[in-house]
Amino acid sequence: MSWTVKTLVLPMVLLCVWRLQEEAEACTCFPVHPQTAFCEADIVIKAKVLGMELVSGHELKYLIKQTKMFKGDHRNFDSVYTAVSSEACGVTLTNGVEYLLTGRLTPQGLMHVNLCNFIAPWNSLTANQKSNLVHNYRNGCSCKITSCHTPPCSSGPFECSWTDVVNYWFNGPRAKHFACLKRGGSCGWVRGIH
Repeated sequence: MSWTVKTLVLPMVLLCVWRLQEEAEACTCFPVHPQTAFCEADIVIKAKVLGMELVSGHELKYLIKQTKMFKGDHRNFDSVYTAVSSEACGVTLTNGVEYLLTGRLTPQGLMHVNLCNFIAPWNSLTANQKSNLVHNYRNGCSCKITSCHTPPCSSGPFECSWTDVVNYWFNGPRAKHFACLKRGGSCGWVRGIH
């Protein structure tokens, strides 16, 4: 190899390795039904975003006005924290918009959200999703929603097979309108009440 080819190949190889490593560190989440997100979250609230502050080089603090608590320790949160970048699973929220936020409570008592949580503008939720937040999701936490990517799907007596992920990702009919609830001796899909 000539000197020119060697000087080009090594930097190109290093650049490719660096990009692969960067992509490997990117945020990845599997889709979950809103009920699963509700059941796995420590805190579920409805809140309006009032502003944003950079807390550190890797963390943002969104100032919020909490308007409803669906799950949690029943205190009023005035802020929510997230990573700065989407590569680190950070969430971008819009000032003035009201959201449904699911998240974790840190040991310091702060609410933390990321891209793997269920976060949606309140006005994008269906009437059934809003009803399920109040009436059904909590009651269905003893049931398990399993993602089905290739029908036909089978599930046990305490599972509901979620086929929305085949075509719709988060926004299929089961996610928009149904909850998985225990009825009698098994779990099954129940349409939200609105």
